[in-house]
Amino acid sequence: MRVLLIGPPASGKGTQGRRLAADFGVAYLSSGELLRAEVAAGTPLGQQVADDLACGDLVPDEVILDVLRPPLETALRSGGYLLDGFPRTVAQARALDEWASAVGGQPEAAVWFDVADDELLRRSRSRASIEGRADDVSAVARHRIDVYNAATAPLIDYYRQAGILIHIDAARPIDEVAAAVDAALAPFDVRAQ
Repeated sequence: MRVLLIGPPASGKGTQGRRLAADFGVAYLSSGELLRAEVAAGTPLGQQVADDLACGDLVPDEVILDVLRPPLETALRSGGYLLDGFPRTVAQARALDEWASAVGGQPEAAVWFDVADDELLRRSRSRASIEGRADDVSAVARHRIDVYNAATAPLIDYYRQAGILIHIDAARPIDEVAAAVDAALAPFDVRAQ
């Protein structure tokens, strides 16, 4: 199973991605979590991207590609991946396609978690108070949504044209979203084949 999880911040990609990875027995890779771990560890890469993350900006393409390649290669050797938060731009999608086709790991599906901006802001405020994530405070959350709308939303058409886009109304309750995602991904579940 090789699946991309696409959607704005606080759309439920992480919640659904972790559950799906456990259910389907594949690696869950979150670009945001990998980058935040680098920042927390104080690595040179973490120091390089800390300001981008704190402001809600995108990390340079070459940096995120370097961070993701090793875990993606490991995931491909062990059954597949659910990739959350990457690609974020059409340029990154093309780079992923080029790399993935060279190693036999092309995405089979791109699941789009569709949620209106006002609901995303409500979820971000809630997540900020529960998890204490600095990138979920109001001004940064609004900026992250604006960056998504400008840079990431064009991926919807990119993957629609590629014929692998799956639209999910992610504004619904978590269990309803989970059922919709499970049904949409059932054809990719190698356990059932």
